[in-house]
Amino acid sequence: MQLCSLMTQYFARYAFSVVAVHDGKAGLSTAIERDFDLVVLDVMLPAMDGFDVLRNLRKNATTPVIMLTARAAPSDRVKGLELGADDYLTKPFAPEELLARVRAVLRRTGAAGPVEAKALQIGKLEINTHTREVWCSGIKLELTSLEYIVLEILMQSAGRVVTRNELTLLLYQRPATPYERSLDVHICHLRKKLEGAAVSIRNIRGQGYHFAVQADAPA
Repeated sequence: MQLCSLMTQYFARYAFSVVAVHDGKAGLSTAIERDFDLVVLDVMLPAMDGFDVLRNLRKNATTPVIMLTARAAPSDRVKGLELGADDYLTKPFAPEELLARVRAVLRRTGAAGPVEAKALQIGKLEINTHTREVWCSGIKLELTSLEYIVLEILMQSAGRVVTRNELTLLLYQRPATPYERSLDVHICHLRKKLEGAAVSIRNIRGQGYHFAVQADAPA
């Protein structure tokens, strides 16, 4: 449920309205009763798995469906597509890949979906959430895909502590582990690339990361 909540918040940043349902039977009823542009469907659901949800949904609606699963076997992918899925994404996935696939399916089905661009500016740093470009004092910064995701989440949450679990769930669809250091590597690389941007990413011990304008930054 925590991942679902975080993904709902992530898509809201791109002007999508999201309804989250946490079990298969309730999800099927909701998808049939309401006029959604697209359904993102996890295979592993309580009460009714994603394959059964899709099988029953296709008897009642033609709503586009993107399936998510940790099961990467070709047979599972084929099963989902044969049941009527429009796309199939395996976990872990990057949030921006799911966003891109959602937009691609909406384009194919005639509903382009919201593409609202949003500029975020903190200190000397500015990002465009649609083009995914990052600028510092007019100079474009080159970030990796995961570095961009971390930076956008931190900037959207500036002023509060973003927990390691929040970031790890969005990046890898699983909770953070005590000895994992991949997130620390991304943060370290970001700090180096953001030198001169008049912002800081502080490590709050035992909690997560805090993003803010540097206290001694010039006005």
